[in-house]
Amino acid sequence: MELISEPLPGVRVLRPFVFEDARGNFVKPFHEGQLAAHGIEMTVREEFFSTSAAGVLRGMHFQVPPHAHQKLVYCISGRVLDVVLDLRRDSPGYGRCAAFELSAANHHVVHIPVGLAHGFLSLEDQSCLVYKTDAVHAPDCDAGILWNSFGFDWPVAGFEPVISPRDQAHPRLSDFSSPF
Repeated sequence: MELISEPLPGVRVLRPFVFEDARGNFVKPFHEGQLAAHGIEMTVREEFFSTSAAGVLRGMHFQVPPHAHQKLVYCISGRVLDVVLDLRRDSPGYGRCAAFELSAANHHVVHIPVGLAHGFLSLEDQSCLVYKTDAVHAPDCDAGILWNSFGFDWPVAGFEPVISPRDQAHPRLSDFSSPF
């Protein structure tokens, strides 16, 4: 695995091993030893995926303690604009966000540490994002920040993104008291 960038403290964008030939490709997005070489220690407890049409905006999600979790996220079909927001009060990145494109074509994998909110805008139909987490989903610890409340300029000019009622009801960043 190759480290591409670290846009916020602890957030790592990686390029995994990819083998391509006339048949297609073979991608290894998870390798415990290679992740550890980049400072990522993670025991996967749950894996899930979401498939979204173009214009769907999901986020900004996280789990609070005692079920806070880190994630590995990657796109296996389509293309998304992935966004993370630092909610760690003692972090030099607190309140800052970073965005990057994840796609089936670039194969990038993002490590999102505990204390960051995560969301994305689907840029193509049938964009499928895979999530690996080190804690099982705990509905009572599920939380979020309102997608348009933290200064990120989402590229949604000219259309209304499709957003769930749940995601529309998250508190604004300015109204959120971080437990991280």
